Order: sequence, then structure tokens, then C-alpha cells
Amino acid sequence: MRKRPEEIAILAESGRLLAQVFAYLDGLNLIGMSTMQVNDLVDSFIVNELQARPASKGQYGYAYALNSSRNNVVCHGVPSTSDILQNGDIVNFDITLEKNGYIADSSKTYLVGEVSPLAKRLVQVTYEAMWKGIQTVRPGARLGDVGYAIEQHARKHGYSVVREYCGHGIGREMHEPPEVLHWGRPRTGLELREGMVFTIEPMINQGGHAVRTEDDGWTVVTRDGQLSAQFEHTVAVTRNGVRVLTLRAGETLPNFG
Repeated sequence: MRKRPEEIAILAESGRLLAQVFAYLDGLNLIGMSTMQVNDLVDSFIVNELQARPASKGQYGYAYALNSSRNNVVCHGVPSTSDILQNGDIVNFDITLEKNGYIADSSKTYLVGEVSPLAKRLVQVTYEAMWKGIQTVRPGARLGDVGYAIEQHARKHGYSVVREYCGHGIGREMHEPPEVLHWGRPRTGLELREGMVFTIEPMINQGGHAVRTEDDGWTVVTRDGQLSAQFEHTVAVTRNGVRVLTLRAGETLPNFG
């Protein structure tokens, strides 16, 4: 569903506030913290400092302000007091924020302390893959172009793309049409038009793309136990290209080879 300019302006404000949440997380020393501690800090920051709402709380019966997906957890990791972040971990924090009725969605994978070169490489390539997808967004492009760009970059570096989970339209609801796959064929799928707003959020695995869901019904892990990383931004299709509504401080549209 295409958004009016005034709606995109409100979404951009939600995105600006969400970027501040990640700036806050950037300043934390995560080593030794539980993922529940991180959740509680983020919840308080959104509510008390930003006067906004953690949009994931209560959504589909979920009780927390974020998903915390550590090491081999692909997505939907549930914060816990017993899930302690250790030196050498990678962890993705996926956060949604609602302000004035509109929701922004973003995630970032953090390096906890001294991380192995192989883990760092996975995280960097995942970040690049997200941007490869974002750079294809413009009126007249198709969703298959987005997925193709992401998958080609991941495969070039020997990684696989999770296929069961995808990006999505967003606005007043957290999940709206269309589904945004992170794999695909060029010049296929829905044609992009000015005013469309959706997330691009590839999950890239060190090993195979197969995943399974844990007994809690939420936590998704790699089937082979290898690492997974994810990054996400909310974007809007503009008249001439793309606007990243959740752009963080210091980020620009990069040009990765």
C-alpha cells in the first residue's frame, strides 16, 4: 500500500527516533549483560526518553521490546535473564518503534568484545548485502531485483540467504503487504512505485540456509548450528530512488564492490 507524503513524514519521525535507540545501544558495554537487561533498557529508553511505544510489545502475544538473536539464532530470539552476552558473541537486536500511529522497524548485529575474523566477515557481508538490496530500490524496479542483489552478494562470499523469513510493508501496522524476499530473479515480482514503504532485512547464514524453530515457538536457529547475522532498515520509494527512514548516524548509501 502506497503512503501519502504526510504519512511518510510521520514514518520518518518514527525512524529518526528508532535510530536514536541504536545510538543508545552503541554506547553500552554488552559483555556480561543479559539480553533481558538490554530489553529492559531499550524499553525504558523508548518510553521515557523518546515518548514513544515499543511496537513489538503485545504484537502476536509477544511480551518484549526487542528480539535478541545471538550467534546461531537467525531471528525472533526472546530476551532472557539467563542469556548472557559473552566476549566473542555476535547478537542482533531487532526493534520496532511506534510514534503518532506509525511504526518503524530496524535491526543491527553487534560484535560483542573481541570477535573472530570469520564472525566479523559474516556480519560485514550481511550489512553489505542489505545495502545492495536498498540500492536497487527506485520506481520501476521490481522486488525480484532487491532479492537478487542480496543473494548474489551473499553467495559471492560463500554464504546462504534464509528463505523462510522476509521483509514486509509497514505503516500503521507492523506487517503490511508486500512481502520482500531476500532472494529472487531480476525483473520479476511486484513493480516498485513512489510511496511504497517496506523493510529490507536479510538474514545471512555462515553455512546452509536451512533453519528450525525452537520449542518456545519463537526462536529460529540455523539447522547446522553455524552463525547467522542480520541487518534491517525501513525504506520508502521516492520519485527518483529510495529514502532510508531508519538511517543511523554516520550511515550513507555506500558503494560496496
